[in-house]
Amino acid sequence: MQLVIVESPAKAKTIEKYLGGDFKVLASYGHIRDLPPKDGSVRPDDEFAMDWEVYSDKRNREQVKAISDAAKDASRLVLATDPDREGEAISWHVLDVLKKRKALPTKVDRVTFNSITKKAVTEAMQKPRELDQPLIDAYLGRRALDYLFGFTLSPVLWRKLPGAKSAGRVQSVALRLIVEREREIEAFKPDEYWSVLAKLEHTGTEFDARLVRFKGEKLEKLSLGKEGIAMEAKAAVQAGRFTVEDVEKKPLKRNPAPPFTTSTMQQEAARKLGFSASQTMSAAQRLYEAGAITYMRTDGVQMDGSAIAACRHEIGDRYDAAYCPEKPRFYATKAKNAQEAHEAIRPTNFAKDRIGSGDEGKLYSLIWKRAMASQMSTAQLERTTVTLRDATGQHELRATGQVVVFPGFFAVYQEGFDDKEEDEDGLLPALKAGDVPAKKDVEATQHFTQPPPRFSEASLVKRLEELGIGRPSTYASTIQTLRDRAYVRVESKRFFAEESGRLLTSFLERFFPTYVAYDFTAGLEDELDVVSDGREDYKALLAKFWQDFKPKADEVMEKLPSEVTEALDEYLSDYLFPPREDGKDPRHCPLCEQEGRENGRLSLRGGKFGAFIACQNYPECKYTRRFAQPGADGADPAEDGLMGTHPETGAEIHRKSGRFGPYVEMEHEEKKTRASIPKDLDDFNLEWAVKLLDLPRIIGPHPETGKDIEAAIGRYGPYLRHDGKYANMKNTNDVFETGMNQAVVLLAEAANRKGGRAKAEPIKTLGEHPTSGGEIKVMPGRYGPYVTDGTTNATIPKDIKPEDIEAAKAIELIDARAAKGPAKKKTRKKAPAKKKAPAKKTAAKKTTAKKAPAKKAPAKKKAPAKE
Repeated sequence: MQLVIVESPAKAKTIEKYLGGDFKVLASYGHIRDLPPKDGSVRPDDEFAMDWEVYSDKRNREQVKAISDAAKDASRLVLATDPDREGEAISWHVLDVLKKRKALPTKVDRVTFNSITKKAVTEAMQKPRELDQPLIDAYLGRRALDYLFGFTLSPVLWRKLPGAKSAGRVQSVALRLIVEREREIEAFKPDEYWSVLAKLEHTGTEFDARLVRFKGEKLEKLSLGKEGIAMEAKAAVQAGRFTVEDVEKKPLKRNPAPPFTTSTMQQEAARKLGFSASQTMSAAQRLYEAGAITYMRTDGVQMDGSAIAACRHEIGDRYDAAYCPEKPRFYATKAKNAQEAHEAIRPTNFAKDRIGSGDEGKLYSLIWKRAMASQMSTAQLERTTVTLRDATGQHELRATGQVVVFPGFFAVYQEGFDDKEEDEDGLLPALKAGDVPAKKDVEATQHFTQPPPRFSEASLVKRLEELGIGRPSTYASTIQTLRDRAYVRVESKRFFAEESGRLLTSFLERFFPTYVAYDFTAGLEDELDVVSDGREDYKALLAKFWQDFKPKADEVMEKLPSEVTEALDEYLSDYLFPPREDGKDPRHCPLCEQEGRENGRLSLRGGKFGAFIACQNYPECKYTRRFAQPGADGADPAEDGLMGTHPETGAEIHRKSGRFGPYVEMEHEEKKTRASIPKDLDDFNLEWAVKLLDLPRIIGPHPETGKDIEAAIGRYGPYLRHDGKYANMKNTNDVFETGMNQAVVLLAEAANRKGGRAKAEPIKTLGEHPTSGGEIKVMPGRYGPYVTDGTTNATIPKDIKPEDIEAAKAIELIDARAAKGPAKKKTRKKAPAKKKAPAKKTAAKKTTAKKAPAKKAPAKKKAPAKE
């Protein structure tokens, strides 16, 4: 029997169909072991020796045992994992584990194939090779670098930067990109400008012409900077009679983009399908394992000769001869650090333009169209520019239009873009010199220059690749980590830097500038590529990194937390304390100013739950605000102060800014009442303050029990309470507007409770899990929504709406949670056993007979039954 090892059950199932009965194919379920997440797993003092540990989850242990048992009976071991660095590493791990378990067959081969087709698999089996040690060394170097960076730096963060969770070699640089873009947006000062547009008509066709010359001067974008000059220009166009002076026609050509690499596939799937990077990779993985596409982790842009021939043949069958160029197209990558070790991503059968459904179906269609278009003819266009002048020759209008003369590859596919410029190319009527189009209207429109756009997943992936940071195959997990750590959030498919992410980036820039520098991180990638080529020892690379990094980490660790905070206070001064409109010192404490204290000065402080802003006059002054610019999330000290009095008690109500955001406070009969101001209230006023301070609100007695139903706002949001049972509410308004009927309905929906919790219905179902076979459900939970296959529960990240989650993402979350193993249960310490009272001393009697049976205690009398 010959044993073949691959990564996934789906891949195993497909390959087993192509091989004879002498082969047994088992899946490793990805990596079978990793460095234990504890100190000492990589030992720099022992020539960077590494300790590996088999994953502890039940599925992995059982699968490793199954592989070991099968290997003992096998005559040959065939390691057929993916044809890249990670695939080589998985094969090495399997081989090493089998060696240690003394289960290694006498013959061991490594085979690779770029697509899972019968032809590719059978040919690969006939061309075995040994494991590629330089590739394995590159993997070891990368894994050790990531471990040493994370496990050395994270303890520094925990002790010196409260609230920080972790840092990563590539993760921290990706975060810096997002934070720097946020800084650019904040520093951006918009400029006003105007445009003047004439609405014209000729031979029944309407078109627009833009004013490009005014009073003999060529207009630049910001030339019409004020309303006055814009209105003057508008009046000139309204008064003028514009005649066509020139009609210029220019041919344009558009060539197709190359087939997908990992990076460009992620970018286009984000633009055209709205997929996240992880969603794209999950769908691509399933397509590859089903034999539908070639290997999806690649930076190569070329297809092999037989694939190009098949693609051109399909173009000829579907379109006329003009759509297929005389010669095949060949591409070379422009990406930094590209290795081009594999083909581009393409269909394995160009005759199939559709495969599967859902995410896989959509992604396959995109891959097929891109690959087909890459071998099609150039698109031919014609661009027309019409120039019109008034009788004085001082004012000039311009109209542009574009038509497709021959679509070429446009017939199948056009590449998307992240941020499009305003398109002015419409259809124009047939015009010639001397024509005088009719003027229908003239518009003067105000504009403002826009800051650079925040990164989308597509543009972030593109930028990381341009800088040579990380590898496209790791971008999905890098981005997900940033979201899981709550360093960034996603709104309208754009990344926003959270304050925790900004603080972490500032800390790293201030104390570890080298290690978040783009050139340094990209340089490490270059060196790892040199290692994978066999031209450098990975241990030499690690030693060079460690000799500078470790002393720097030790230096920062020795600093007092107050020293770190003081340095960050200075580094972040412009952000935390921007100039005030009244010209006063931006660090001046508003509360001290209000209460007449002098020398009240604000500075950055560190606390148990993270950084915040406080006054140096503490404890006399209790002013605090969270780590952010003044006014962020409504916490504007300028709005703090007396709001008014309570209409019933007459007690004063003050609005204040606290460490966790704005709140209102009322003191009545020596008792202080506080209420946080919810974020979903846009126009907060005294009326709202009174409502919040008067909570809980009694809706009335329940019609069945007669006990009150209350509405209130708690730590996890608005809720209903009745007789020890709870029901969630959607927003703050519901707390004050929900009536008795609706309250009874909400409580009834939470009636089937176990231990005070409702038996929840799934938000949505997503079909069977490909491995466990259990039905995947999206469920509401006490601590937030989660996905489950009946065996493993995985929390849904905060920035993903549970109703929007797709099957691919759910499977990824469940598999990631399963790989971590079962959560460790907290065990309570048992109370020390009570000491037994010392037995009374009695005269010892020696007995040779059996022990007498113990006397039974007399039965208790039953209480008389009540009549």
